[in-house]
Amino acid sequence: MGKRYFCDYCDRSFQDNLHNRKKHLNGVQHLRAKRVWYDLFRDAAAILQEEQTKKPCRKFLQTGKGQCDFGSNCRFSHMTEQDLEKLSAQVQAEQRAKELQQEGADVPPGTIENWLEKRAKRLSMAQSNSALPEKPVPFQYPPGWPPVQDLPPSLQAPPPGGWLVPSNLQWG
Repeated sequence: MGKRYFCDYCDRSFQDNLHNRKKHLNGVQHLRAKRVWYDLFRDAAAILQEEQTKKPCRKFLQTGKGQCDFGSNCRFSHMTEQDLEKLSAQVQAEQRAKELQQEGADVPPGTIENWLEKRAKRLSMAQSNSALPEKPVPFQYPPGWPPVQDLPPSLQAPPPGGWLVPSNLQWG
């Protein structure tokens, strides 16, 4: 059988030797898949700048479904006017957020500090509600587990005193 090489970009594997790996890594399919992967992490300003320099794709705009035979490899733009406006608004919002952060202004909403505050409130509410002693919840197997008869003997029967699951632990 031998060693196999798995390409994360292309989501495929092949026999690992110098010839096969070199052929794959220089192949058009791999280079396209790698480019698409890295394009996912580009910032909005770079995408907007690139899309504004391209001409609109006629084939993409003419088909009612917005399809082009070249897909992400097309040298023309597949963005509509509305898409470009949304992207431009996103770029402006990111620039404003950067400027506010450089000026030392308060952190905008939706940050980790807000999340931590909300979490602390939820925990304090949960602690105040749990002043009463908890009733033990009977153990239930998680969804997707095999039937009890297929489990090993150590898991078929509960231990003496039963399995107790905290009330804050929920399956599914």
